[in-house]
Amino acid sequence: MFIYVISIFLIFLLILSYLRSKVDRKNVCVLVLGDIGRSPRMQYHAISFAKEGFTVDIVGYPGSSPMREISENARIQIHHLRPPPEMQNALPRLLCYIVKVTWQTIDLLRLLVRKRTSGSLIMQNPPAIPTMPVCWFYCVVTNTQFIVDWHNYAYSLMALSLGNNHTLVGLAENIEKIFGRRAKNNFCVTKAMKEDLEKTWAIQAKVLYDKPADEFHPITLTEKNEFLQKLAEKYDVSVPYSPRSGFIVSSTSWTEDEDFSILLNALQEYENACENSELKLPNLMCVITGKGPLKDFYMAIVNLKNWKHVEIRTLWLEHEDYPKILASADLGVCLHTSSSGLDLPMKIVDMFGCRLPVCAYNFNCLSELVRHNENSLVFANECELAQQLKMWFQDFPNNEIQRQLCERFQENMFTSQLSHPNDWHGNWKLNVLPCFQL
Repeated sequence: MFIYVISIFLIFLLILSYLRSKVDRKNVCVLVLGDIGRSPRMQYHAISFAKEGFTVDIVGYPGSSPMREISENARIQIHHLRPPPEMQNALPRLLCYIVKVTWQTIDLLRLLVRKRTSGSLIMQNPPAIPTMPVCWFYCVVTNTQFIVDWHNYAYSLMALSLGNNHTLVGLAENIEKIFGRRAKNNFCVTKAMKEDLEKTWAIQAKVLYDKPADEFHPITLTEKNEFLQKLAEKYDVSVPYSPRSGFIVSSTSWTEDEDFSILLNALQEYENACENSELKLPNLMCVITGKGPLKDFYMAIVNLKNWKHVEIRTLWLEHEDYPKILASADLGVCLHTSSSGLDLPMKIVDMFGCRLPVCAYNFNCLSELVRHNENSLVFANECELAQQLKMWFQDFPNNEIQRQLCERFQENMFTSQLSHPNDWHGNWKLNVLPCFQL
């Protein structure tokens, strides 16, 4: 058995050595161990590479439809990994995780060997296991540039459910440290993360701020009315205009790093204010977009409410509809807290692209994007969020103070990042392209 395993391994090395001689420096592999359609930043990477004349292999799991610029681009080829088998109820948790990682390791290597041999591979982190060691090994054997794009830390995300002292959390942290140091280039999403990577692990990274894609932009009143009609007909969500209702939107992946009880409690206080006629407040429609593991938990709480003035609807929107719902809303709400305290929520970037003011939950590095009373509002608890909702919608839509505040926010939305271009591709060309030029 041992000889058989060694033989397979040697054959695999011979195949990779052959691929080493076939490296195409104008081909880039963009890899995410997740749903490609729900990985906007990695899709933006792929689109930008294609715009600059590279051929691109984008690797990840199937699920949500990718952007049209991905699926219809002749320079971009999509490669789907095979999802691991569902074993949660069949095996103990640790054994289930071991089987899953083994499956992912074998399947990822299989796909990397079968696709075109790339000159560079840029992978999303997290997840780090098994992505980092597998991609590094492949890149070493095939003489491919190994590049890591740090969206957050894998170990900090794992600690949310496993605890800081769990063995797997420590393993993920060591893998990130060891293989992050071995990357040819590292990119990260904030200055705070850049400084932490350097101070903690001696990893030199370049900041690549998330920027809105071209489809995230303001729309005309006519376009807004057309979309709200589509929202009612296609998604069965009605935003009344007579009398005018307030319309807020929140985007989420329904995970542990977003506490939706904060929003629910704030909306309860808003409902109470409407019932008591404390202020001249409109009815409120709250649309929450996204998919994730905690959705059923929170919606069970919502279903117990008997609100008369607040309605919550959850939607999964098509790609072309998501920017339009942001551009049609009156206010965005972001509950992202960051497991590491070092990443920024891309949902706010998208909202800013549509010039939608935001109420954002405060955490360590949020000021790199959101500045309270300068380009949006920041809250620390449910009481502050409730006060902001009531302030924003008091006498709505005829509150002149609120209108002036909204205009000021829209003018200042990207002032915290003035040294960086406001569009994704311009920012990408400045910070990423030089690392890939021949």
